[in-house]
Amino acid sequence: MIENALVAGAEPGTADQIGPKRTGRGAARRTELFEELVELLVGEGFAQLTLDDIAARLHCSKRTLYGLAGSKEQLVRAVVVHFFRRATVRVEAATAAQAEPARRLAAYLRAVAAELAPLSPQFFDDLAAFEPAAEVYERNTRAAAARVGQLIEEGVADGAFREVHVAFAAEVITSVMVRIQRRQVAAATGLADAAAYGHLAELLLNGLVREE
Repeated sequence: MIENALVAGAEPGTADQIGPKRTGRGAARRTELFEELVELLVGEGFAQLTLDDIAARLHCSKRTLYGLAGSKEQLVRAVVVHFFRRATVRVEAATAAQAEPARRLAAYLRAVAAELAPLSPQFFDDLAAFEPAAEVYERNTRAAAARVGQLIEEGVADGAFREVHVAFAAEVITSVMVRIQRRQVAAATGLADAAAYGHLAELLLNGLVREE
């Protein structure tokens, strides 16, 4: 989650721009409907849901859903992009609220964990199995790893962190975060993604912060 790079790879005219329209007739309802769609999919997953199921759960017509996207696949990808874009804003706000390097790094990783916590195991499993959405998650994970590397570099320069090889640290962090994203950590440890990020934060801080 590095600035707007959390939604890296967005291209004009793709599913990234599908979703609630900002202006026009019915804009408020479209926005409300899209938020309900996000809540439904992240809470229950999406592989088992058809457009008919989604329309029934949201109390709308399939035609209304087609007003948001042309297919279920586009809807799903739009939901994933929207989720990470919204999460980026909140994570960066939590990070910016801290001035000390150690607190900034802790705030960043704990905010990531907090954003991932509401996502259901089924959603993560479906996300990993659906390539267009999995690709969005992976790009965002790598962007987040780069952001962590940047925060570590700032802490070393400030003297708050130990003198570490920043590029190596960033490579290790990226490897762990990608393993979390690919569900490999969950398979090996049973940890949910949010919990894994929490443990990663503790490990990094305990290893980086200088002893008084």
